[in-house]
Formats: sequence, C-alpha cells, structure tokens
Amino acid sequence: MDFAYDARTEELSERLLAFMDEHVYPAEQVAEEQRAAQDSPWATVPVQEELKATARKLGLWNLFFVDQHSLPDKRYGAGLTNLQYAPLAEITGRSPQLAPTALNCAAPDTGNMELLAQFGSAEQKKRWLEPLLADEIRSAFAMTEPQVASSDATNIATRIRREGDTYVISGRKWYISGAMHPDCEIFIVMGKTDPDGEDTRRQQSMVLVPRDTPGVEVRRAMSVYGYEDHYHGGHAEVFFHDVRVPVANLVGEEGGGFAIAQARLGPGRIHHCMRLIGMAERAIELMCRRAVDRTAFGKPLARQGVVHEWIADARVQVEQLRLLVLKTAWLMDTVGNRGAHTEIQAIKIATPRAVVRIIDDAIQLHGAGGVSQDFPLAHLWASARTLRLADGPDEVHQRSLARRELKRYA
Repeated sequence: MDFAYDARTEELSERLLAFMDEHVYPAEQVAEEQRAAQDSPWATVPVQEELKATARKLGLWNLFFVDQHSLPDKRYGAGLTNLQYAPLAEITGRSPQLAPTALNCAAPDTGNMELLAQFGSAEQKKRWLEPLLADEIRSAFAMTEPQVASSDATNIATRIRREGDTYVISGRKWYISGAMHPDCEIFIVMGKTDPDGEDTRRQQSMVLVPRDTPGVEVRRAMSVYGYEDHYHGGHAEVFFHDVRVPVANLVGEEGGGFAIAQARLGPGRIHHCMRLIGMAERAIELMCRRAVDRTAFGKPLARQGVVHEWIADARVQVEQLRLLVLKTAWLMDTVGNRGAHTEIQAIKIATPRAVVRIIDDAIQLHGAGGVSQDFPLAHLWASARTLRLADGPDEVHQRSLARRELKRYA
C-alpha cells in the first residue's frame, strides 16, 4: 500500500500482513479439508481456533471498535480510529472466510457488539457483550423478513407485544447471519411494539432473545448463490413462535429500534467496503499471476490487449475506491456517522459494483478454474455481489444520496 498511514497503523499493517502470509493463506485449504471431515459444517474448524489464538498473541484482536462518538474506544478493543482500522480491514478482506473471524472482527458480531456497547444496559453488556468480546459466544441480528421489503425498515412485520413484565415476540425472519453457528447464543430481534403509531419510525423496538428460549425455531440455512457461508455461521430462516422474554431484554427504549438499526448499519457498511478493497486486491493478484503463467493463441495472456485493459481498469478503480473509503473513515472520525452520511452511501454504492466487475474479469481470465473450488474467485464474487443487497440495496442508497444532492437546489 502506497498511502502514508500513521506509525501505529503502519506497524499493525506489517504485523497483520505477516500473519496473513505465515498463517491465514496456508490455512485456507486446511480449513476446507477439516470442514469436510467434521460432523457439523457450521462448527468452527480447529485451524480457525489456532488462528484466533495466534491473533490474540500478536495483539490483533477486536481491532474494529470505535465508540458511538466516532472516537477510539479502548475499553473494548485496540483503541483505533476508523481511519486506522480501514487498511487493516482491507488486509483481512483478502481472505474473508478466515481472517476477519481470526481477529474477532467479523460480521454480524462486530455490529452486535457495537450496538450493545452503545445502547445496551450494564446488565446486558455484562451478560452478552463481554462474552462476545472474548469470543466465548456468537450472535445474530434478526431484522430481514421474507414477506416484506425489508430495505424499508418501517415494513418490518414481526410483532413485539408487552404482557406485564414480559415481551411476546411473533414473526418470521430470514437471512439471519450467524444463526446456524452452534455457538450462537443471542439474537437481537427487531419488531414492532407500536404497529399503529403515527410516526412510522417510532413503531419498532429491539429485544434480546437467547437462542434457547422456548418458541425460537432455527428452521433452515439459506444459501447465497449456492454457498452456505459456513465460516461465519451461515444465514438462517428463523421463526419466533410467541417467544417470551423479560422486559429487561429491551435494548434502549421502546420505539428506538429504527434509530438503533441505522446506528448499527453505518459502521457495518464501511467495514464491508474496507474488506471489499482487499477482495479486489486478491483478485488482481490472481489475475496477474494467471496472465503471466498461461499461454493462448501463441502468446502469454499477459500480452493480450483485453487483459491489459482489465488489469489497468482494476488498478484505477481500486485506487479510487480506497481513497473514497479512507475519506469516509476520516469523516466518521471527525464529524461522526451522521456527518459522513453521504460518503457512507457513496462507498456502499460504488465499492460492491466495481469489485464485482474486477472479480468477474479475474474469473473470465481463469476460465473454468475461475468458477471452480480450486480458486477463491467464485466465493469472492458471490460475497461481493451479495453486498449490493446487504445493508441496504444500491437503489435505496442512490435514492437517499440523490435527495440530499437535490435539496441544495430546491
């Protein structure tokens, strides 16, 4: 990386790059073999636990944590800013199945930890946040539903009804990331406590639902372009059949669910975009190696004009995207998530689109190998393409960003 970072970021980057070369990349094939051999595809494989232990020893643990004021939070993590974390997240994006989890920096746990730190009660932090920080448990965020357009959070249909000192939750969720993992012990569930309220953005609330609560049914794993994402606990369809939890399990206040969701999604979006840059860099590296090694029609692929175009365009796009992501991280640190709203939307629109194209070109260059399990490209493509939907589809961000632009001329 050519960008000049501060001394601490440079030092952590060097340490993390060495960790990737010495431990993560060699573990990728081992992890696949171990997963195929074990009874549950969702359980953490031994080599992943070894990576976690090594990351802890190297001081590469909980690097993501920036507090609600966009300031470094040393209570829970390494005390980095968003700008310091950005290049580190990019490095982990080069191996998205193993590296983020090895550093305890993988979604959905990162967003759930930030949510609990910002909105959870002291008791909720003690019971759930601390074990998550220590990687003793896993978690899931239950928002998306199959029967409504969940890109508009006011559509959420799950009901959270109060009866005395308990809440009763009824609803169906799907694509609930992390829910298939055997160590997933807590769901953060979004539903409506005031479905008929005048303010559609004050109808929703969030409650904590332990997985072993009667009435919680994790019905099936949902695939994403044919992948089940075993490394991050999959994506599940979950039913809540009149699930009862204490009123003390409310996160924040009644009616605060919409605002909490927005606060949670902002950092998650930039983390995804940071890692996407790393995914693009991995694709460019594989593309260049393939171009040098393979010959077609009498000359190396590296001498084919269209290959030059793919590689050059990819490099230009990555450099542009990196600068936009870094600007967004800097704004989040200096003026907060609200002040960086336009830039957060911009990177969420631009980054997955461009990275999908870069990975697709790399797949094309690899021919049949590109869509096979022998290279990481197919899985990288599926992950990047999914992010054009996850955390809000492109069109929602375009609509909001355009409205902000037009306001200046109204």
